Amino acid sequence: MPDARDVVIVGGGHNGLAAAAYLALAGKRVTVLERLPNVGGAAVSASAFDGVDARLSRYSYLVSLLPERIIRDLGLSITLARRRYSSYTPQPGGTGGLLIDNLDAAATAEALGSDSAAWNTFYSGTATLARALFPTVTEPLLTRSEARSAVGDAAIWSSLIDDPIGSTIADTFGDDLVRGVVLTDALIGTLAPNIDESLAANRCFAYHVIGGGTGDWDVPVGGMGAVTGELARAARTAGAEIITDATVTAISPDGEVTYVRNDAEITIGATWVLANVAPFQLQKLMGESPESRPEGAQVKVNLLVSRLPKLRDSRVDPAAAFGGTFHINETWSQLDSAFSAASAGAIPTPLPCEIYCHSLTDPSILSPELQSSGAQTLTVFGLHTPDRLVTESNNDSMREALQRAAIDSLNSVLAEPIDDLLLVDAAGNPTIETKTTLDLQHALHLPGGNIFHGPLSWPFAEDDAELATPAQRWGVATAHPRILLCGAGAQRGGGVSAIGGHNAAMAVLESS
Repeated sequence: MPDARDVVIVGGGHNGLAAAAYLALAGKRVTVLERLPNVGGAAVSASAFDGVDARLSRYSYLVSLLPERIIRDLGLSITLARRRYSSYTPQPGGTGGLLIDNLDAAATAEALGSDSAAWNTFYSGTATLARALFPTVTEPLLTRSEARSAVGDAAIWSSLIDDPIGSTIADTFGDDLVRGVVLTDALIGTLAPNIDESLAANRCFAYHVIGGGTGDWDVPVGGMGAVTGELARAARTAGAEIITDATVTAISPDGEVTYVRNDAEITIGATWVLANVAPFQLQKLMGESPESRPEGAQVKVNLLVSRLPKLRDSRVDPAAAFGGTFHINETWSQLDSAFSAASAGAIPTPLPCEIYCHSLTDPSILSPELQSSGAQTLTVFGLHTPDRLVTESNNDSMREALQRAAIDSLNSVLAEPIDDLLLVDAAGNPTIETKTTLDLQHALHLPGGNIFHGPLSWPFAEDDAELATPAQRWGVATAHPRILLCGAGAQRGGGVSAIGGHNAAMAVLESS
């Protein structure tokens, strides 16, 4: 075998770096091959606007699923800041809104009105699910029956796992706006109807509410690049070799990996190959006919504004409204209409969006001058914008249309247009950038722009699943015994979690 390693990891995103760190610490000879000039994949910080000293978390932006166990095992110096406010949702067409304040239960109850008791009961149930399931994500897979037993409440299991989550939400809450706020966690990056019999929305919802055993979504201080920077440091310190600008062109079932760097084609071999790429992409690299291409369903818009915009709701401080997740045009009925429009091949009007403001919680991503001026970053995540809307020929025009749809949606709930608050870069251009699903495919090789690398799986195995090998037990197996998944496409993948990397490393070590 040419120039053999113990492990070659294809892809230097955060999962690949986590796997490299674990395996190098265990004494394995590890090489990471990364196509881009820098590691980090989708979990990076970038100076998105020329001449403007602001480092945005360009693609992924919040952390919930990264286990404390991995942070501790790898000695990562990471600070995750908790946000006081969970969310704010303006009433479409009105001047009121729903503010969920984690530190003011009375105010939150008043805002929820008749749905207050149902809200508390529902999220008590998600907390039970989180406490039971999240500690298992860095262990071999539980079976469905074992997971149900760990949750210990048949009603909670049925309402969150077995029954369409939309049906549970519709039966639990009465208000159109409240129903929509709860449902959004089932639709991030997932094109699904409000009541989804396929349960794809349930799986998306589960990962959004179990993180850390609490479901909280935290801001990485220093930006997402601070997280992957620490993972890269841990991997290098442990002895892993990281090669950037290395484009992998082929992987063989017997562990040979061919890549191109500086116009030279190089082949190296390994006992194990860990694929930190989407399963669809792995099949292509192995010369196989890929299964159907995954489809993403989101648009990402990054903005830098001179200050927070004024709200129509004068009772709410913009710093509170933007201090958590700011929901725009995401009532239950609006989400239903948006899905219908997207399914018919149109951009939804209004576009359901949610926003978060990193700089309110962590101003360190801005220069001192920007901080003192009152500037803020806004990240807009548009739902129900499936990849089928975008083609190579229309990507530029569709990017512009999607950006306009996101801005129009935001302006519909503001007391002033956000356009007037945009700063300008060194060339005089407004500080706004938009990433379509096709942009993600081009930049990150995410097939169909799917941020989860493919359909999400349950964080447990079915009772009849084959769990004979370490790779199967850890949820990282492929059809080839020496090739393992270590990215978001692994079972219990998706989000910035390093779980896929950890579990692939554990499977290798258990097999050694």
